[in-house]
Amino acid sequence: MSAARPGLAILALAVGGFTIGTTEFVTMGVLPQVAHGVHVSVPTAGHIISAYALGVVVGVPILAFFGAALPRRGMLVGLMTAYAAFNVLSAAAPTYAVLAVGRFLCGMPHGAYFGVASLVAASLVEPGRRGRAVAAVMLGLSIANVVGVPAATWLGENVGWRATYLTSAGLAGITVLGIVAVVPRMPGDSEASGRTEAREFFGNLQVWLTMAAGAIGFGGFFAVYSYVAKTVTVVGGLERGTVPVFVLALGLGMVAGTWLAGELAAISVFRSLIGGGCGCGVFLLVYFVAAPHGWWLLPVAFLVSSSGSVLVVNLQLRLMDVAGNAVTLGAAMNHAALNLANALGAWLGGIVIAAGHGYRAPALVGAVLSVLGVVILLWSAAAHRRTVTPA
Repeated sequence: MSAARPGLAILALAVGGFTIGTTEFVTMGVLPQVAHGVHVSVPTAGHIISAYALGVVVGVPILAFFGAALPRRGMLVGLMTAYAAFNVLSAAAPTYAVLAVGRFLCGMPHGAYFGVASLVAASLVEPGRRGRAVAAVMLGLSIANVVGVPAATWLGENVGWRATYLTSAGLAGITVLGIVAVVPRMPGDSEASGRTEAREFFGNLQVWLTMAAGAIGFGGFFAVYSYVAKTVTVVGGLERGTVPVFVLALGLGMVAGTWLAGELAAISVFRSLIGGGCGCGVFLLVYFVAAPHGWWLLPVAFLVSSSGSVLVVNLQLRLMDVAGNAVTLGAAMNHAALNLANALGAWLGGIVIAAGHGYRAPALVGAVLSVLGVVILLWSAAAHRRTVTPA
């Protein structure tokens, strides 16, 4: 392979990340139009977001189980082709029920794609650059929040919500072409089996602790992200038109944090996780303090997002390291854990708001979740030390 080829291959994989990031988050921006289009209330339509997240959680172990021995490039092409087809189904859905099924099916390739793409990207570079390669794939997901989601939301508002899902299908098709063109063939592990991988993976304490650290620790970020609009307007006293600026700050923070994660991973994956978790917890406390002070919240939102995003890449690498021979399942399960973090953070944040503690209270919930994530990581380190035989 030429020196340029790995970079092009990783770029093609990152386009898939951009496609998935745009598709996952754009529903939130066009939810009123979706509700009107399928004749349900906005709260009912919101369940299609949960359907997508559920599809991610269900799809990861199933697809990784059956795809353990498959050629990796072929699996990536299959996953993205399915992603395109299910987005077309969503765009054509005549009823709410069909749309919900379409979103669930669309979520299923999500985690498996990122898992396999991370394995492929890491294998294209020398070991010292593995973190940067995985971070580059994840940058597609982060950049989607800055560019893809706003653009697709504008398209949905001006052309129609069905156009957003058709656009996602088109992006998935471009990803397939890019993968076929520049990603090298990679045979699967002929000795691998889904049953063997599942037994090794789910019987590993370090795997469970790492996934728990992601599902709980990263939930702190989603506790504030889910309610940022009300925090800015009700607590901060700013106009509704300023909310997109704060959403942009969160998106830029994701980009910065994902890039930083790749650099820190070259030093230490585990210490990067501890630093990211501690930083996110501290900035969430500052977020709580800064919330009533309007624009002072803007840089804090950026810092919360960037420190939280450091966790995403390094949790991916950590799972790949501790999974042993179950690398396909290990690389993919990170995204199941992160979608659980999304659900947990939003749910706990909603509980404290409903209890009358106000829209900045989720920041305190988030800080607690971040601290718990760090505690679980320290537990993981202690368990590792107990099992390592002294030299």
